[in-house]
Amino acid sequence: MTHKPVFTHRIAGEADIPAIIDLMDASITHNMRAFLSEDEIQAAREAMGVDRSLIRDGTYFIIETEVEGQAVMVACGGWGKRKTLYGGDQSSGRDDSLSDPSTDAARIRAMYTHPDWTRLGLGSLLLDLGEGAAREAGFRTIELGSTVPGLPLYEARGYVAYFTEKTTGSNGQTKTIIHMRKPL
Repeated sequence: MTHKPVFTHRIAGEADIPAIIDLMDASITHNMRAFLSEDEIQAAREAMGVDRSLIRDGTYFIIETEVEGQAVMVACGGWGKRKTLYGGDQSSGRDDSLSDPSTDAARIRAMYTHPDWTRLGLGSLLLDLGEGAAREAGFRTIELGSTVPGLPLYEARGYVAYFTEKTTGSNGQTKTIIHMRKPL
């Protein structure tokens, strides 16, 4: 008999960064293939990666399950109370100033699921955790920057696109980020 996996969550710490990087790489490499060409995936990577400010702020979640007696990281993602909408530490144009919950939106940030664990509700679990924490912090609106592959999940969860940003990657391919928001 096959048992349904039990997922737990916790706040990420600095020691989790190597495993987060591995999970992000697997997610980007495999989960985007149904939506983007290999060249488009390479361009998209330029706007992705670990954002250590989320980890320092305690707003980044790790989702785990147990496999053969060992905890395995299966997804990660979180929310931001800073003005940066997307991107890793290496991304240019970041604004890491704190947002004002009374006037600014919180951010859903850096959501990744390991390709072996997709279609099990982990993206929705991460959204629930991030939205709930942002609401508790006093935010009334939440925004995110979606890649093309993330769009179906976010639309299903009530996010509405309000701007599509297209830039050119270093390899000449278009990078598309869809700016989306929803009330909390």
